[in-house]
Amino acid sequence: MSAHAPHRSEHAPIRHPITAPPAPGEAIEVAAGVLWMRLPLPMRLDHVNVYALADDDGGWTVVDTGFDSRKGRAIWEAALAGPLAGRPLRRLLITHHHPDHIGLAGWLQDVRGVELWTTRTAWLFARMLTLDEQDRPAPETLAFWRSAGMDPDLYARRAADRPFNFADVVAPMPLGFRCIAEGETLRAGGRDWVVRFGHGHAPDHATLWSLCDNLVLGGDQLLPGISPNLGVYATEPEADPVREWLDSCTRLAVHAHDDHLVLPGHQLPFTGLPLRMDQLIENHHAALARLHAHLARPQTAAECFAPLFRRAIGEGEYGLALVEAVAHLNHLHQRGAVRRDRRGDGAWLWRAEPVAAAD
Repeated sequence: MSAHAPHRSEHAPIRHPITAPPAPGEAIEVAAGVLWMRLPLPMRLDHVNVYALADDDGGWTVVDTGFDSRKGRAIWEAALAGPLAGRPLRRLLITHHHPDHIGLAGWLQDVRGVELWTTRTAWLFARMLTLDEQDRPAPETLAFWRSAGMDPDLYARRAADRPFNFADVVAPMPLGFRCIAEGETLRAGGRDWVVRFGHGHAPDHATLWSLCDNLVLGGDQLLPGISPNLGVYATEPEADPVREWLDSCTRLAVHAHDDHLVLPGHQLPFTGLPLRMDQLIENHHAALARLHAHLARPQTAAECFAPLFRRAIGEGEYGLALVEAVAHLNHLHQRGAVRRDRRGDGAWLWRAEPVAAAD
């Protein structure tokens, strides 16, 4: 496989102007009229960032929410009584549909009467998934796990257990929202922002780029130290989110400047966005090259963790690792760099083609 990384020009290094995050229920002003808050998550990535923008009309626009939980609601109540006191909460802007970002949207709509702004895709996915509760994994999910070569013991346990349901951590979502679109300009926090979509981690992931100063609201599309999960699921087993991700990063990189202050969905605000865009692209090209070399002998997706992640994968991370492995294999397959054949137990065996097609 040929991995063509972009030419790296001289870019400023990645820096973090603020090195300590806000405590739960508290806030740090990261720019004029922009407050940074943080909510905990019960997983390896143990937090999500949310932001409050002081609007011209005296109210707040909040960006993202955290999981729906008793702890999350209590932290929001503390924030609303503390750093957000004095201005009504009027609008909620959600970058994408993942539960750590949209989990408390419905609750805030109910208790505070806020107006929800998000992409149509994000709203439809979230609304659909909150209504789709399952007591056991769906047959399509079981077939997908088998095709990926999931560890047999883990498969047996998970097949018999209640799966994670979106509604476990996402409050019911009322009808009604305001759709935001690619290329739209909207007003929030005393600034005009242009909306630019990314894809791969989540469909129609909204990023907001200030036209008045150097701020960028990056969600999970623009993270400083980690690459977000690019996963393939039973809902769309032939998807190629790696291609969508690489295309999005290349497109968004055109707009990046060294002095942009990026407010990400996780980790710390940062500058040095052009260098980070190069890294986000090059990291996946490097992973694809390692994976292609690993496939000199036939492997299942579950046997591809080592070249992709270069660290041990525990049971708690296994599901996300599996869907990301399938995503990278799908990308190589759709580029003609690998072939696949069904094993007797239903698992796909992937193997590098002798002559790989260029990306």
